[in-house]
Amino acid sequence: MSEALEITTFRLASGLTGTDFVNANEDINDYLRRQPGFRWRRIVESDDGTITDIVAWRSAKDGRRSAQGIMTKMADSPVHATIDHATVDFRIAPVLQCLSQRDDA
Repeated sequence: MSEALEITTFRLASGLTGTDFVNANEDINDYLRRQPGFRWRRIVESDDGTITDIVAWRSAKDGRRSAQGIMTKMADSPVHATIDHATVDFRIAPVLQCLSQRDDA
């Protein structure tokens, strides 16, 4: 099974919360669900306020295509105003190992 993870870390725009960011993602979530190769998405917030947005894709190519669309087709999304763009670190990388809890454990 091939898989790639899109991992983006950033800080929020001044005065906003993780909940504000999640709420601003409704249209992005709809967009992701329509993209070929989309598997799942997780958004977490660290104690220092850093947001980590992780999206699993069938391949790195699928992730790159979708990311391009978020910056072009979804340029008017309210989510972009919630991000401090100077703090963004974005990468897509193939998964080398996948380990899950065994059902019989």
